[in-house]
This record gives sequence, C-alpha cells and structure tokens, in this order.
Amino acid sequence: MSNTHAALASSKGGALAGHTAPETLDVRRVAGRIGAEIRGIELSGSIGAPTFDAIHAALLKHKVLFFRGQQHLDDAAQEAFARRFGETVAHPTVPSVDGSRHLLELDSQHGARANSWHTDVTFVDAYPKISILRAVVIPPFGGDTVWANTAAAYEHLPEPLRRLADTLWALHTNAYDYASSHVDADGEQLKRYREVFTSTVYETEHPVVRVHPETGERSLVLGHFVQRLKGLSASESAHLLQVFHDHVTRLENTVRWSWTQGDVAIWDNRATQHYAINDYGDAHRVVRRATVHGDVPVSIDGRHSVVVRGAGATLQ
Repeated sequence: MSNTHAALASSKGGALAGHTAPETLDVRRVAGRIGAEIRGIELSGSIGAPTFDAIHAALLKHKVLFFRGQQHLDDAAQEAFARRFGETVAHPTVPSVDGSRHLLELDSQHGARANSWHTDVTFVDAYPKISILRAVVIPPFGGDTVWANTAAAYEHLPEPLRRLADTLWALHTNAYDYASSHVDADGEQLKRYREVFTSTVYETEHPVVRVHPETGERSLVLGHFVQRLKGLSASESAHLLQVFHDHVTRLENTVRWSWTQGDVAIWDNRATQHYAINDYGDAHRVVRRATVHGDVPVSIDGRHSVVVRGAGATLQ
C-alpha cells in the first residue's frame, strides 16, 4: 500500500473547534470504506493537542484507526490516553481489571470470546462513543477482528430500505439469545454470560438510524444486542434485521485487522460494528479495552433513545 500523508485540518460538525490546527499524520488506508493505520505516533495521555486533534479527525473520517508498536502502554497509560476523548466508563456488569476503575479485560481463558457482530454496550442509552483496544497476549494464529462501517452501510442501502430504516426502533438488551449468536460457545462462555454479563438486565429502545453528533452522518444502530424491532412480531423482526445485517456486513463495508502484541485499535462506536473471530483454538488471547462515555442517540426526527429497564446514562 502506498504511503499517504494526510493533513486533517478539520472534521464535519466542528468537532475540533477551538483547538490548535492539527498536524500532518502518516495515514495509510487499510480498506476502501473503513480503517486506516497511523504510523510514527507514540500514544500517551500527554500527547500534544495538534497530534490528538489530527487523530480525532482521522477517527471521524476512517471510523477505526490502527497503531502498531505501542508496547510502551500499560493499563494506566491506556486509560490516560482514553481520557483525552472524554470521560472513561466501566462496563455496566463485567468487573474491571484489578487496580483499574474502568479498564475491561477480555481473556479467552475466562470465556471472553465475542465471535458475533455487535456495537459495544448498546443495551444502555448513552453507550460508549469510542473504544480503545490494546493487544496484550496474541495467539500465534487467528484472533483477528473485523469492523464494519454502519454509516456507509446506511448510505448504500437501496432507497426504499433507507426510508424504512428511518422509521424503525429496536429494543436492545444484554439478556439476548446468546447461544444462537455464539454458536461455538462452550460451557465456560455460557456460564460467564449467565452469571456475569446478565447479572443486571438492561433494556433500551434505540432508533435504528441515529444522527452522529459530530459528523452529522446517519448510521445503523444494530448488532447482536437487538432483541426485536418495535411494533413488529418476532418473525417479522428477524427477517428485517437479517436484511439490514447483510448490508452492514457486506465485505466492501469492512476492514480486518491481524493483531500483533502491542497493537492498539481505536474505533468510533457510534458508526461501527465489530466481530472478534474465535478461530484460534486453545491458544491464549488477551486484550484490554477502555471506553469513553457516549451520548444518547437521536433519531432523524429528533427523538432520543429510551431506557426501558436498568440504569440510564449515568454509568460509572
């Protein structure tokens, strides 16, 4: 891939208003509609404002960013960098890493194998706006992650499907059909799901199409936490959700990343879904995730998501 140097002077919606002009980054696109690798940057909580602003602008444009060679980061430094994007928050049910208030560890030896398409924590109303994942232990083969651009998926829907999506709302819950979404789940994973992940049940109604608060783009809010579409039967919901899912995960909307130890991926959780592939057998995989508190989605007609059950936007 050719070396592309991109000067990201601003982002849509004035996300960088009042900041110093961003510097030029070494940005190398990884796929056509989503994903870019940024080289020559050492991430930290003390990174300069022009560099951070350029990273922020690149994130809004490319949806997911990749950084190799970040072995210098420890838990505290990862959280410090995450706080540059806003307030960090803990997962609502899964305990944080020992010694950390908000960092989530995903360890394959403790049942943490996602293996399905989702947007992080959409079962609450103000779900995270940004996720920052650090590779700690990487298997010798497999364990890639794939992201999909849900704004591009919406943009490329046939017009009748776009009009339909604009009117739909969906109920998201952490008490979803885990077994059908994770067909290869073992006993340890099922136990973790029942005892930890659903220790408190959350339900939230989101618009299927939200307006991005920084870019103004419209994106699809779906994934495995969706239980059903509001006002439709289970059968009707399943059929329509499959149609939209197939558009989100079309290969041209996706990017796949092969991890090495020390890699960091940052994604806009308001405009993406992702899938951690469980194809590495008994090998060990550990990644740690920091998440940044998000805003309550707004539909194209100005309505906000609604909490049905569980806590609202005050996750700590």
